[in-house]
Amino acid sequence: MYNQVLLLSRDRDTVVPYRSGVSLHSHTRHSQESLGFIGKFLERHRLTRQWIEGKKEDCRRITGVTLTFERAYWTPPLCERLAHDVETRQIEALGLRPMVSLTDHDTIEACTLLCADAAFQNTPISTEWTVPFGKAVFHFGVHNLPHDSAQSWMAAMRETTAMADEERIFALFAEVCSIPDVLVVFNHPLWNFYDIPNERFNFDLSRFLASANQYMHAFEINGMRGHAENREVIRLAADWDQVLISGGDRHGREPNASLNLTNAGDFAEFVEEIREGRRSTVLIMPQYAQPLGWRFYQNFTHVVAEYRGHPEGRRRWDERTFHPDDSGRIVPMARLWKNGTTPEFLQTIFAAAVMAAHVPLQRFLGGWRNRENESLSAPRTSAQAGTAPSLNMGAAAAFGERAPEASLNECLYVRGEPASD
Repeated sequence: MYNQVLLLSRDRDTVVPYRSGVSLHSHTRHSQESLGFIGKFLERHRLTRQWIEGKKEDCRRITGVTLTFERAYWTPPLCERLAHDVETRQIEALGLRPMVSLTDHDTIEACTLLCADAAFQNTPISTEWTVPFGKAVFHFGVHNLPHDSAQSWMAAMRETTAMADEERIFALFAEVCSIPDVLVVFNHPLWNFYDIPNERFNFDLSRFLASANQYMHAFEINGMRGHAENREVIRLAADWDQVLISGGDRHGREPNASLNLTNAGDFAEFVEEIREGRRSTVLIMPQYAQPLGWRFYQNFTHVVAEYRGHPEGRRRWDERTFHPDDSGRIVPMARLWKNGTTPEFLQTIFAAAVMAAHVPLQRFLGGWRNRENESLSAPRTSAQAGTAPSLNMGAAAAFGERAPEASLNECLYVRGEPASD
């Protein structure tokens, strides 16, 4: 195994030894981002429960519709081509050949639409698979499904998610893992999205990995998660002898904040490099150095912005957010209101949902700017390789060990020895 995490240097010579950049884990308009957890949170607390019940009554009186957050969802603003272009341009600006794997939640629609165009026919067909396990829910990047059977594999994953049967989950992981050119990544493995008690989350995570770690090819360093969580992912990967890989988790217009560097000639070769060679070089992009709270806010503005160049019906946020109408059909939220103007309180709820898509809801509502994630500056003091970092030492400390011969501004973490030529 050889694993390193690099920070893009100012003169960009970090990328010189490589010929390709890989963007993993980003979303398009085909991702359905659930609003269900918002409803559960509002119902959990007395004051918010009273407030939302009043708003539900107003909604029933005006539209005849009962607000049902469990069936409501929002979608990112970019179509598959624009999302692909955002990632491609960032990689090409580094002088690298781009490889882009889009991963919408539990669908391969964006990838199959791209592949229908001859210019994108080599695009990997990938998805972010939702897996309920115990009381927890985990997400997995399943990259590079076979083009001729991708729809069948996606149907099997959806069916397994709906069944939530542990034996079936492990069996399908084993089947997917047996496909030679497929890459299975545990996305943000420590994200307790539904905010279940930490003891239960850790119990289910350990129980899951005890059986399924053998089917994982890498754990993700996520570009939209904080330093503290990514640092713990590095420790988790070491505990389970796993490779670290990049994943940006882009939902708006900001390109992925973490990429992979490789000399692979195509995506299948890159997969082999991770699966068989167990070699991975993660590149942290400059946007990760910005305050995390500010990046969340920017993401929110991208999602709620009006896009006049989009097709009609996809321009406003309430045309990209969906809810059942009075007959139970899922329709854009704007259609629920006779004048086409969605009430302000729903935009407030939607804003909370978008922000909470990246931070635990209670922390967001109580003060969403995480001070630990304000900077990727180099530590004030040097650290010996292999020593445990303190929690306030900046970028290199945030990612654990570093190569002793490397600049603190360039190498944040290294494990193993590079393969000899």
